[in-house]
This record gives sequence, C-alpha cells and structure tokens, in this order.
Amino acid sequence: MREFNYSLIRDKKWDSDLLGLIAAIYKEAGKQEMYLKQRPEELEKLVDIAKVQSTEASNAIEGIVTTNTRIRQLVEEKTTPKNRDEQEIAGYRDVLGIIHESFDAIPITQNYILQLHKILYSHMNNPLAGRTKTVQNYISATYPDGHTQTLFTPLAPYETPDALDRLCEEYNRVIGNLELEPLIAIPVFIHDFLCIHPFNDGNGRMSRLLTTLLLYRSGFYVGKYISLEAKIAKNKDLYYDALSASQDGWHEGVDDPVPFIKYLLGTILAAYKDFEDRFSLVETKRSALDTVRLATQNKIGRFTKQDIRELCPSLSISSVEGALRKLVASGELKREGSGKNICYYRIK
Repeated sequence: MREFNYSLIRDKKWDSDLLGLIAAIYKEAGKQEMYLKQRPEELEKLVDIAKVQSTEASNAIEGIVTTNTRIRQLVEEKTTPKNRDEQEIAGYRDVLGIIHESFDAIPITQNYILQLHKILYSHMNNPLAGRTKTVQNYISATYPDGHTQTLFTPLAPYETPDALDRLCEEYNRVIGNLELEPLIAIPVFIHDFLCIHPFNDGNGRMSRLLTTLLLYRSGFYVGKYISLEAKIAKNKDLYYDALSASQDGWHEGVDDPVPFIKYLLGTILAAYKDFEDRFSLVETKRSALDTVRLATQNKIGRFTKQDIRELCPSLSISSVEGALRKLVASGELKREGSGKNICYYRIK
C-alpha cells in the first residue's frame, strides 16, 4: 500500500509560480489581519454571507440543491429540512458552523474526521454516517454520449482506516515539527484524502470542509469571510482537471501533486483578493448610494442585486435596491430582465 511520506515532498524543488503564490497569500493574510482590526463590525457581516454561499456551493457541486430562499432559511434561521437534499444541506451547515466556532479544538485525526462525517448526515437516517466505506468506490466521468469512464480507483475498503490514520499522523508530524510549509502540506493532505476516498458518500464535501479546517488551524481565515467553495464551484472543471492531473501514479507513490497545490493556492489567493475588494467598500463611511455606486464600478459585464449585496455587507437589501433604482434612473446603470432574472450593467 502507498506510503504517505511528506519528507519526499519537503525535499522537492518548487517552481517560482508556486513559491510566488505562497508569498502572495502570506502578504494578503497580513493585510486581512490589519483590516479586521480597523472595521471588525462591518466585516463580521461577511461571515453570514460566506456561510450561506459555502453551504450552497459545496452541495451544488455534488448536485444537491434547493431554492435561494430555502438555502437562506436553512443556514441563517436553521429551519427544519423538508427533503433529502435539504437534510444534506443542513448537515453541511452544522459541520461548517462547528469548524467556524471550534477549529482550534478539532484535532486532525481519523476519529474526529469520522465524527464530522457523522454530523454531515445527522439529519437523515444513513447507517454509514461516521464510518469508512464498506464497498469499493470509483472516481468516474460521464461523457455527452452517455458512456462512463473510470478515471481513478481509490483504496480498497479494507485499506482505508489504516491509510486515513497514517495520513493524519504524517500531516500532524510535519506541521508540528515545522518540517513543511502549511500551504503545501494542506493541499497535499486534501489530495491524498480524495485519493483514499474514505467514505461511501460525502467525500467531496468532507474534503472542502477539511480544507477550511486545516487553513483555519494554520492561521489562514479568509474562508470565514469569502466562500472558497463558491470559488471552486464557479470553476469546477479546473478543480477536477487539477485533481486528475495530480492522481496519476498515486498508488505507486510517483504522483505529482503540484497541479492540485497550484489550483488550491490560486483559489485561496483569489478569495483574499475578494476580501480586499470588499474591505475597500466599508473602509470609508459613505452613503448607501455612493457605496453601491462604487460596488458597481468593481463589476464588469452583467451583475445581479445579490452580487452587489455581497460587496456591500453593511447595507440592508432595501438600501441596495433603492440605490440601484437611483442609479438606473440617473442613467448610470441599465436594467434588463424581470423577476428573478433582473440584472444590471454599467453604461457610464
């Protein structure tokens, strides 16, 4: 069975692109700390938006969906789920909430990962919740003509518990001994976790929850304010391509994790850049109209009321709507569509 040997990764020569991503993330993380000290209350409103987006996007990647209204009710009001999809969404909400509030008290061990998986399915009757897989699973792709191809065969069920233990032990060792840069160790852990594919169901969602947990534990808190899951969902083909490129030769220990490391670091850096953009909108006290006007100037092409609301967390939905109406009336924006399909674009 494959060995999880982080020392091989530690001795690897990294290219300038990857090292540049790491340097840029540290720079942005330092700025975020400064921003949070300056405007903590306004930025706290980003947390609620990110929780909704993360829960919605991570489930949507797996085809688990409900309406925008129900997502907000499930996440913000913790309303009772009405069907299977909503039960799965509510479970994700619960795990994400625990990670947000108690990340520093959740060790990276198989036992804790199994507990989080159990909570993921706590709103439904799933006898395999909190247990590693009982049947062989496969990572496959379905093509437009209908044929399915197996892209990768994860570890067998009997190998899985031991592999998960060793993966956690190796990760804790290199992080605890400061042997490997956390921004390299974290993507490698997630990549190996997905190659093990330890559960019958929920592997993708667990990998994204664990990404957030590992980042928080290493001091990278951007996922609290900007949804990493939403960024992954927006370009999920790139996510699958990077994962596939990194899986070749994994069983033999000759895989190259660099494509997946670069993909994940690029996603993290993009989230930090978004955070900086949103901070610039709350940095100075402005009227609702000026705040929304500035937010629209950050958008290229068509955008929705929700896009602007996310950029202006300090404003109520009615303030955003009122400002957009004024900007349309003054000729700065053009509005098109009706009902849920209303969108705007700048004409000045």
